[in-house]
Amino acid sequence: MENRTNILNKYFAKADIGGTPSINDLREKEYSGEPLTLKEKQALVNFDRFRINVLNAQTDDMSFHKRYEELQVMANLGDFQEFLKEKYFL
Repeated sequence: MENRTNILNKYFAKADIGGTPSINDLREKEYSGEPLTLKEKQALVNFDRFRINVLNAQTDDMSFHKRYEELQVMANLGDFQEFLKEKYFL
């Protein structure tokens, strides 16, 4: 019988949904002790700065929670290279 990790990798492989690493993939890579490239490190810094600025700009609980969920989706599914664009260098 396959173990849980193999089953999850088989049915939810990143390659099936585009294969590009996300912000959360980079965090997992960093936490597991793998070295990050300079671009990967910069993307993490840019995302964190962007996330804090977006959340601090919210004026009520509903908008805060909505934006928080949107940021979670961006971190989970979006290509980390998006956060290397100039608009994220705040």
